[in-house]
Amino acid sequence: MSSSAHSRPWQIFEVVVGTPMLLAAALQALLPLPIGGAQHAPPRVGAGAALLVAGALLVAATRRQMRALHQPTDPGQPTTRLVTGGVFAWSRNPLYLGGFAALAGLALALGAAWGLIMLLLALAAAHALLIRPEERYLAATFGEEYRAYAARVRRWIGRG
Repeated sequence: MSSSAHSRPWQIFEVVVGTPMLLAAALQALLPLPIGGAQHAPPRVGAGAALLVAGALLVAATRRQMRALHQPTDPGQPTTRLVTGGVFAWSRNPLYLGGFAALAGLALALGAAWGLIMLLLALAAAHALLIRPEERYLAATFGEEYRAYAARVRRWIGRG
């Protein structure tokens, strides 16, 4: 059993998801790909801003809950307790869910289609490089307790 979910310093949300998002910003600047026309801007910006705020609030709530339980939010640090209450009762990955929601909201609010396109690549990368290793680590560390939790709570949102 590994002492943490990840052993490489780049295996964090900021790198795995941030890299495609930086590429999206460069592509948007070089080859603009807008979302909708001017007539759709107010509702698009409003929806994007709401998604951005909701995502940021979810990240803040998750970090606050983890800090209160003395658990790391860095997957390179060992986890000593399986957290299943609060925001984790509705998502096994509330930090990632909040981060992706905030980034999708930002791309939508800015009308940057490249941001939404690259977010799909970032989601696939996060699944392969972050989430699956974390799930294996938690299953190895917490055994049946984690398997029961995973059967009860969906990876992204909702109860099973």
